[in-house]
Amino acid sequence: MGRAFEYRKARKMKRWGNMARVFTRVGREIAIAVKDGGPDPHYNPRLRVAIQNAKAANMPKANVESAIKKASETDAKNYDEVVYEGYAPHGIALIVETATDNSTRTVANVRHVFSKYGGALGTSGSVEYMFARKGVFIVAKDAIGDRDEFELEMIDAGLEEIQEEEDTLILLCDFADYGSLSKALDEKNIEVQEAKLDRIPSHTKSLSEEQVEDVINLIEKMEDDEDVQHVYHNMDMSE
Repeated sequence: MGRAFEYRKARKMKRWGNMARVFTRVGREIAIAVKDGGPDPHYNPRLRVAIQNAKAANMPKANVESAIKKASETDAKNYDEVVYEGYAPHGIALIVETATDNSTRTVANVRHVFSKYGGALGTSGSVEYMFARKGVFIVAKDAIGDRDEFELEMIDAGLEEIQEEEDTLILLCDFADYGSLSKALDEKNIEVQEAKLDRIPSHTKSLSEEQVEDVINLIEKMEDDEDVQHVYHNMDMSE
């Protein structure tokens, strides 16, 4: 399947092994979505996506409803979305997305992980230009009827590219078209297994197996922090 597939699989299995942490991160996605667009998923595309991701993480429906209700309360905790940039070992660029109620704590933790595991925290804009912000939707192949007709309809909604992986299709669109493609999939009643805003590197860097392990070690330690939502890198995982 290739190193990229095995890496994603290993990370997913690790996340599933700590469901409490997964639920915390999904809960923060829900809280931010509710604050951004209200508690009704019919009128809040970002909340719909967060609920879909909660479902993909096997988060119980009662937990999802509780998270929405809690986020709707007047005294609900506010989370700020803060992005950090830097380098992992061997010159690999990293973007770390966080959701935090204490940015002082979060930046200290992020800086510590970079420093301890051979990386360096950079300044704003130092690596972001190396990544394109894209919308990503993962759907089952068997959920699609006529493939050509489906592609044409989705292109009208902003689809840029379709990638195939095992029994799923990965749909890519520009950041600005995320909402319209999500709506188009909803209108066709196509269940989305996972939806996210991704950062895709414009170029990647190849490393030896030992060097890859160094970078993965830093990424995993970074992801262990509950304030960290996503970590993106430009390491070549195609081999």
